[in-house]
Amino acid sequence: MTRTSDWLAGYQRAWRTKRPDDVRALFTDDAEYWFRPDDPAPAIGIDAIVAMWGEDEPAEPVYDLRVLIENDDLGIVTGWVDYPGHERYSNLWEVHFASDGRARRFVEWFMAPRASAS
Repeated sequence: MTRTSDWLAGYQRAWRTKRPDDVRALFTDDAEYWFRPDDPAPAIGIDAIVAMWGEDEPAEPVYDLRVLIENDDLGIVTGWVDYPGHERYSNLWEVHFASDGRARRFVEWFMAPRASAS
């Protein structure tokens, strides 16, 4: 496995369990979690990220995510996340790594499908 695929596996585990220790294993104490590149209020610091992670989601997510490219400092993840009965998103994630393999900055780029012109 690679650094990014290991991190992604941990992210998926934390997403399922919602356990604070699983989330803390992914992010540095001073990490930034951006919900989009122009996020006016990203979650800053591990305590804010853990608190955000515990928030309710619209449905149990179904997803297909994979590593697109990576180097020692940055992993790019792509795929989709579906919240059945709510919305399906196409995703591109930036994972900026600290030297210990945890994320120091995470940025989501997500797109919802266009509404059909019917």
